[in-house]
Amino acid sequence: MKVNSAAQAVEVIKPGHNIYIHTAAATPEGLVKAMTDRAPELYDIDIYHLHTEGEAPYTAEEHQDTFQTHSMFIGGNVRKAHKEGRAHFIPCFLSEVPIMIRRGIIPVDVAMIQVSPPDSHGYCTLGVSVDATKAAIYCADIVIAQINPNMPRTHGDGLVHISKFDRYYEETTDIFELPSHELTDEEKKIGMHIAGMIEDRSTLQMGIGAIPDAVLSCLEGHKDLGVHTEMFSDGVIPLIEKGVINNSYKSKHKDVLVSGFMIGTKKLYDFVDDNPMIRMLDIQYVNDTAVIRKQHKMVSINSAIEVDLTGQVCADSIGTRMYSGVGGQMDFIRGASLSEGGKPIIALPSTTRRGGSKIVPILQPGAGVVTTRAHVQYVVTEFGIANLYGKNLKQRAQALINISHPDHREELSRAANERFNGHYFK
Repeated sequence: MKVNSAAQAVEVIKPGHNIYIHTAAATPEGLVKAMTDRAPELYDIDIYHLHTEGEAPYTAEEHQDTFQTHSMFIGGNVRKAHKEGRAHFIPCFLSEVPIMIRRGIIPVDVAMIQVSPPDSHGYCTLGVSVDATKAAIYCADIVIAQINPNMPRTHGDGLVHISKFDRYYEETTDIFELPSHELTDEEKKIGMHIAGMIEDRSTLQMGIGAIPDAVLSCLEGHKDLGVHTEMFSDGVIPLIEKGVINNSYKSKHKDVLVSGFMIGTKKLYDFVDDNPMIRMLDIQYVNDTAVIRKQHKMVSINSAIEVDLTGQVCADSIGTRMYSGVGGQMDFIRGASLSEGGKPIIALPSTTRRGGSKIVPILQPGAGVVTTRAHVQYVVTEFGIANLYGKNLKQRAQALINISHPDHREELSRAANERFNGHYFK
């Protein structure tokens, strides 16, 4: 049923409904606002989401008796609500979110989505975010859609026929953009270290942000790279245009870039529009370790909040305070580790913005271990590369101290000596 506005579209939401919101740059902000505007007449609404962009007005204190938020990944728009106890976090691998939806573990009564206009056969696409949204659409009793001419039409698993929508309306709005920023010297050094580890004909997984951009900026001299990643941004475009990324030597999905979602600028969205080289697939498949490991020379690049001297990686919390989520880090770390010639990499600046060390004697109390010490192989900072694979705890500590900031090495060495009962560290 076509309606004239978001307000009319969300009239089908009833008390007690479980609602899934489309992910990242595809977040249908108009539908989110219209749903929140109905707060006085609703109750017992449970909202499930991964990372979303735009405002999240349903998390406001005045709506806490109407909406309960369940985050499977925490973005900046819901971080305050989590800190103040008005939202709940569900720890999970990104690859398992569609599984939980399909099995009814995460119940979805209503899916709110944003799509590209239908083609001549009535098929829209999920555009910049397929991820777990495909599963939500086909498990939901009600699908509410914003049809947006600015949403790029993408190839892959994101096709949805307009007849699937219970309510839809048309509105032209800008797709959320995330501009890149100028790289710091530290980020450039990290990028150079990692670029030196990447062999020609490797397949890459990288996210968005400074370190992935730094790595990509250092790869112009490489040849025949491929991409199989949960997400990507503008940094791949120059490498594709120059033929550095051509996907021609991928072991699986040869000649196409595979991803689950993207966030970037309008340049990126224009680039992927109706581009058959870009294949947007269900994240249950993209992040499946059994699929990832089939790519020869799979290189996985992931970030961390802190790493302890044994190699434990915290990437989802600052102490007990949840900050982001598990995401796909473990999916790709393990997949790359099992790949022939693969390299799983954790990359992070050696210090925080306030000058504290990100390589620490022990993780903060309450910090979550996203990647265990048994899974970690390479850790990279601006001061070099630590290969922890096959190393004992003392050897790991020394390797990590060597790539920590010089201002913190003495303190880390003292902590290591105390922990291991011997003067083994410089």
